[in-house]
Amino acid sequence: MRTMSHPTRRILVTSALPYANGPIHIGHLVEYIQTDIWVRFQKLRGHECYYLCADDAHGTPIMLRAEQEGLTPEQLIQRIWQEHHADFAEFLIEFDNYYSTHSPENRHYAELIYHRLDAAGHISRRVITQAFDPEKQMFLPDRFIKGECPRCGAVDQYGDSCESCGATYSPTDLKNPRSVISGATPITKESLHLFFKLADFEEMLKDWITSGPVQPQMANKLNEWFTAGLQEWDISRDAPYWGFEIPDTPGKYFYVWLDAPIGYMASFQNYCDRTGLNFHDFWNPDSTAEVYHFIGKDIAYFHILFWPAELTGAGFRKPTAVHCHGFLTVDGQKMSKSRGTFIKARTYLQHLRPEYLRYYFATKLNDGIDDLDLNFDDFLQRVNSDLVGKLVNIASRCAGFITRRFNGQLATTLAEPDLYADFVTAGDAIAQAYEGREFSRAMREIMALADRANQYIDEKKPWALAKQPGAEAEVQAVCSQGLNLFRVLIVYLKPVLPGMAGQVEEFLRIRPLRWDDARTPLLDHPIAEFKPLMQRVEMAQITAMVEASKESFPSAEETPALPAGPLIDDPLSPTITIDDFAKIDLRVARIVKAEAVTGADKLVRLELDLGGETRQVFAGIKSIYAPEDLQGRLTVMVANLAPRKMRFGLSEGMVLAAGGKNGIYLLTPDSGAEPGMRVK
Repeated sequence: MRTMSHPTRRILVTSALPYANGPIHIGHLVEYIQTDIWVRFQKLRGHECYYLCADDAHGTPIMLRAEQEGLTPEQLIQRIWQEHHADFAEFLIEFDNYYSTHSPENRHYAELIYHRLDAAGHISRRVITQAFDPEKQMFLPDRFIKGECPRCGAVDQYGDSCESCGATYSPTDLKNPRSVISGATPITKESLHLFFKLADFEEMLKDWITSGPVQPQMANKLNEWFTAGLQEWDISRDAPYWGFEIPDTPGKYFYVWLDAPIGYMASFQNYCDRTGLNFHDFWNPDSTAEVYHFIGKDIAYFHILFWPAELTGAGFRKPTAVHCHGFLTVDGQKMSKSRGTFIKARTYLQHLRPEYLRYYFATKLNDGIDDLDLNFDDFLQRVNSDLVGKLVNIASRCAGFITRRFNGQLATTLAEPDLYADFVTAGDAIAQAYEGREFSRAMREIMALADRANQYIDEKKPWALAKQPGAEAEVQAVCSQGLNLFRVLIVYLKPVLPGMAGQVEEFLRIRPLRWDDARTPLLDHPIAEFKPLMQRVEMAQITAMVEASKESFPSAEETPALPAGPLIDDPLSPTITIDDFAKIDLRVARIVKAEAVTGADKLVRLELDLGGETRQVFAGIKSIYAPEDLQGRLTVMVANLAPRKMRFGLSEGMVLAAGGKNGIYLLTPDSGAEPGMRVK
């Protein structure tokens, strides 16, 4: 019978909901691996702990992407959910429930919380002026408007902040703004919106934050927001919008950030309905259960201010704590598609074992919010040195002697009980480090123990003892001691390396390990034949993964201009059929704006009018044309070419040009042509 040295706790844990608009990448995995390690540790200790998550499945980007792919939003989010679920499972991230915010449970709690807040006077209504796309007939979120930065003049900047100089501003401050969706110039339009009165909860939030649920760095950041004054939060969006319509308010929808955190509750309710657990035991204001949110520092505002205020106003409990983490850099730089360091989870899995990354992140993670760096040289060294050279080496040096000489039977006593006791005692500090999310400290202490185990084997030299007559019992005792030390280390590493722990449990022929199992050695027990537990990482694997992650971006010297036809000195151009040619939609376009592209020798950014629709196109024609001479000219463009992501922005078509030895020249239609005309 197991004895527990610590009281059992009831714990609910969540990670931020990944957005159902794209794949999981290794930057995302920092959070889910961090949370999974902490949850597995709690379960290993015998606590009642549940890990809930879901796809964040609402919002304008999902609506637009589904439209682009010819899918319904439901079809898109279902496909992305399956991809996310598979990636998480293969990274050994074990959710008790992985759900979706597009669910009846989420609609129920979103409407319930809204009604309670409204009835208590925490919702206001007023008319605001917003940017509106006259072509798509929809209001535009800030990130769907681009233009020139009002401070530094950088082109192709979003409507809320400049990635070049860091300035923040209103979309109305942008110079030459355009809709990312249609290319049209936004207009302003009035609309009635609903707001959550966050300032109603200022004193409660201050008291709560000072009680210790957030890290000191985040508490300091929150003071800045309090100093600036808590603003009302716009919780509504106008149709068309993919989400839940606000009750009794036709054409108005809950902003995605309102129902996204409520997705934690919805996922748990779904789990409770399936298992018989009581939802209110965890979410009532007087609950003795614990609720923890693991999130990135970029969404702290929503989780540390809006979310606890919403919960309090609606009669639910606040989180026990909100744990923030930093971002991931790779080799010291922001993840990059062109360098191959923007690595999708699926691409990683095609080249490397997931537990390599789980362990490496564990060696880097602590309870702070500083960014962490994935350095590939360090990654290779740590995995090979710590996991293969130290940890697995203990078992591989001892197991063979037990299976070959003693029929797989461990000794009945420990050779060095004091050494084993030291390993057990060290578990308290390691547990404390896990509890405090100081995973890097836990890994250092575990690897220090691994060094001690290897030193013990080096000193006893079972391979030399095996050659001495009459030393059989000592060989069995030394190797049994080594395997018991190894078993303790696997207990301590099981939250990080659950797959390897499963292999070790099979090798040792034992039931799934729990934390307290480390207290009792495994003696007079049969083990199976040892099989290799982990292979060394080769730099060739990392290189292949990086190469597979690279996306091709045109350099400044590349031109997206399309030649009008075969060049005279190019007799090898292949012929096409009339059916091939009929697929190309050629349109007359007027150049309404032309400007040089900073950092590119030949590129010009063109804004083309196709008779009411505006497109952005990059063309490599600067060596022939001064940008100011192009404005107002007519040209011909390929209008049905798929948009192409370039280093400098999105190119939404190609202009036709004739190229020869003297340069590249735009094709110009005859007088009388009008923008939008089809070229036949």
